[in-house]
Amino acid sequence: MSWKDTAEPVLTRMPAVARPEGHVPFRRKLGWTAGVLVLYFFLTNVSLFGLGTSTDAFGRFRSILAGSQGSLMHVGIGPIVTASIVLQLLGGADLLGLDTQNNPRDQVLYQGLQKLLVVIMTAMTALPMVYAGFLQPSGAVASSLGVGPGTLQALMFVQVFIGGILILFMDEIVSKWGVGSGIGLFIIAGVSQRMVGGLIGSRALGGENGIIATWVNVARGERELSGSLLTPSGLQDVLLGPGGEVQVGLLAVFTTVAIFAIVVYAESVRVEIPLSNTRVKGARGRYPVKLIYASVLPMILVRALQMNVQFLGRILNGQWAGMPAWLGVYDGAGQPTSGLFYFLSPIQTPQDWMWFAGFGGQNAVWEILLRVSIDLTIMIVGGAVFAIFWVKTTDMGPEATAKQIHGSGMQIPGFRQNTRSIERVLDQYIPQVTIIGGALVGLLAVMANMLGTIGGVTGTGLLLTVSITYKLYEEIAEEQLMEMHPMMRKMFG
Repeated sequence: MSWKDTAEPVLTRMPAVARPEGHVPFRRKLGWTAGVLVLYFFLTNVSLFGLGTSTDAFGRFRSILAGSQGSLMHVGIGPIVTASIVLQLLGGADLLGLDTQNNPRDQVLYQGLQKLLVVIMTAMTALPMVYAGFLQPSGAVASSLGVGPGTLQALMFVQVFIGGILILFMDEIVSKWGVGSGIGLFIIAGVSQRMVGGLIGSRALGGENGIIATWVNVARGERELSGSLLTPSGLQDVLLGPGGEVQVGLLAVFTTVAIFAIVVYAESVRVEIPLSNTRVKGARGRYPVKLIYASVLPMILVRALQMNVQFLGRILNGQWAGMPAWLGVYDGAGQPTSGLFYFLSPIQTPQDWMWFAGFGGQNAVWEILLRVSIDLTIMIVGGAVFAIFWVKTTDMGPEATAKQIHGSGMQIPGFRQNTRSIERVLDQYIPQVTIIGGALVGLLAVMANMLGTIGGVTGTGLLLTVSITYKLYEEIAEEQLMEMHPMMRKMFG
């Protein structure tokens, strides 16, 4: 008996959002998408009952996790992404033995296994959050309820766990009934919120100064630069922000605009393979192989892997009093300053490496350069590797794509009318473009982090937002086209 026969009763009974039986009108899709987005914003503003003080264990990774510190959405999409990493690694090594392309039973088992892993990862993430000291219970609330701190901790764990399960089903609702994917929608919402705050925020409103508020204060004389604009210190303040607040410097503005332009341009760069319809004479089309063929989403997997490593380091630092210095030494803010976990921590802001601008802490130049080199290697190599896994597990590879093209009645002019011929042509482009695109995205993410971004959303968060928004625009345009021409919807299924 295989593991599939043993696990099938459990995996096939996992709760799921029902698929629509027929066509969902475009307006209704927008309604479902908007409703889930409103619910997401509401839940990110509902604080955990019984919470006293909290430390953000995810730190600078928060912008790509689509969550909110100390709220019901505390874990965000972290468990979903971690479960995807596990499945992609197992699937890439062919350890699951599931044929998700041709076998409907294996497709159901894969979806059930993914959902079960998300539930397990949510519990495994919530447990250390509550019981390792990152979320401290309120003594006043415990006293008013007449219970001990342990009871309040258990209640907080249940809330964090329920929030993680809610975001799983909210993602499923958007994927089946709305437009785009829930994960992409939540990332856009979280990053956009931080970017708007970084642009127009003000300490008078209880937040950090944004770019507009900062430079208005400088113009009014309420805030002074370190020197005149013609001096090195004054020029540094203009580029890197007054007092080293890099998210309000002009360099952050330039980086943000440049990343927007580069990603939009890269999305438009493609190799178009000509197609002709075997059923309708004269009907022609093209299959585009984009430069960023695997999309930017594999970057979430790379950063999530780094996040889990850093999360482990913070847990060890808090629970292991005699942790060796070679593993890591942490400062008061919970950030590694030396050791293995320091070199494995990603570059997130210019302060992490610009030793010549007074940043970089107490680390030697060689240590900073080694950390930058390791981060670049992880992101470039990891981006390419996870892009390959992503293409394989999402049926975007040459073999699966050839079957889809042939099944739709299309062929490549000048080649035989079979999947083998189409696959040979696609095999000349898709593998190479997948690796180049994944490595390019990894390089862009690190460079954006090194130069800083508006609101400190990190380069990965910015790349994800631009790319997902661009794809969402394309999907909305396609939905509108299908709505206007129902015959096209029937033709393309």
